[in-house]
Amino acid sequence: MIEAQTSDSHTVRVVGVTIAAAVGGFLFGFDSSVINGAVDALEGHFQLGPVLLGFSVAIALLGCAVGAWFAGRLADRWGRKKVMLLGSALFIINSIGSGFAFSVPDLLLWRVVGGVGIGIASVIAPTYIAEIAPARHRGALASLQQLAITIGIFAALLSNAVMANAADGAANELWLGLEAWRWMFLIGVIPAIAYSVLALLIPESPRYLVERHLDEEAARILKSITGEHDPQRKVREIRQSLHHESATSFADIRGPKFGLQPIVWVGITMAILQQFVGINAIFYYSTTLWRSVGFTESQSFTTSVITSIINVGMTFVAILFVDRVGRRILLMIGSIGMFVSLLMAAIAFSQATGSGDNVDLPGPWGPVALVGANLFVVFFASTWGPVMWVLLGEMFPNDMRTVALGISTAANWLANFAVSLAFPPLTQSVGLWFLYGTFAFFALLSFFFVRSNIPETTGKELEEMRA
Repeated sequence: MIEAQTSDSHTVRVVGVTIAAAVGGFLFGFDSSVINGAVDALEGHFQLGPVLLGFSVAIALLGCAVGAWFAGRLADRWGRKKVMLLGSALFIINSIGSGFAFSVPDLLLWRVVGGVGIGIASVIAPTYIAEIAPARHRGALASLQQLAITIGIFAALLSNAVMANAADGAANELWLGLEAWRWMFLIGVIPAIAYSVLALLIPESPRYLVERHLDEEAARILKSITGEHDPQRKVREIRQSLHHESATSFADIRGPKFGLQPIVWVGITMAILQQFVGINAIFYYSTTLWRSVGFTESQSFTTSVITSIINVGMTFVAILFVDRVGRRILLMIGSIGMFVSLLMAAIAFSQATGSGDNVDLPGPWGPVALVGANLFVVFFASTWGPVMWVLLGEMFPNDMRTVALGISTAANWLANFAVSLAFPPLTQSVGLWFLYGTFAFFALLSFFFVRSNIPETTGKELEEMRA
């Protein structure tokens, strides 16, 4: 009975630490999606054309790629906690700067700063969670990162809708002489401060401590947080898995396949495919998208919030099944489901009539497009959304994890940038039906990629991972 109670207390502790680290994921989701409700207002306020509008949304993703690229190396040099604090500081600066932006260059600067913070959070949270979590629970705990991202997306879209409705439009004045779209950015200061406080309270990663020869402190954390019965043995296993004592660098991932280890290419490709199915075309532009096919502004905001609720709810499915069913099977199920639902949306959008501001989806095609888009979110949120981050946090060997994860995540953000930048002008030039058909193609391609290349990592210790 005492042993069971001790095990329960350790489970509570490791879940608590994981949730604290996953607040970075909340900021990741909030900051990356808050632009959704402000897009139309920014377009009017700064007189942006389609290309510059897309660039204003997408430029943050270049910052994300930079943050992801350097986060791993900074985490190995400074420790995981200090890098979390850096990310929270950048979130605060971005929220205030974007809220008071007075020109296009000014806005672009703060979007890049926020992007660097998002990139850091996208690397450091899955790294930390994978390193602190016991193998038997690692998939579910790592999925909390994606759950936090989806809750952040929901919070951003909900707060956008509330503020836009309160001001009777995102471009209208809300409080203290500031437009609603400015408050959409400023509200992000609150969770950013909370993240910095939580980062100060959680313990450092045991694997970072071992790398810094702080074995006793690492053993203490392993025993008190994860309930490791023989923490000294675990410390020895961690040390044996590290090929050398210095901080990891690009040299650790070099290999015979186009200059990189094959497992690194698998991570990069998986990260790119996750974006090329078009998930962020929905979460960055959903309000504009639904207005473009005949929905009112209020209906578009409401639809975006409903989509984000589905996103949150289905992430719980991944948490429930990721350690039971396995990573590969979930990904393949998700690929097929995304392909079918994206194809539905593409066919529906191909039936649009009218042009300019008078586009409409006649008859049943409006509901079909809504069902297809939301079914896509169902399959993405329950599979590729969280499972990709779980795999990236655990599939690489210890000696290359942070660098390989950083490069894979940077590739994810660059792919996100490409999709986000291209979406507004391509919507006008080739149409939504063609774009969603292209997303469907990549969803189908992702099925064959997973079947051929993704290793199953369910239940394995991080020390068992091999290049």
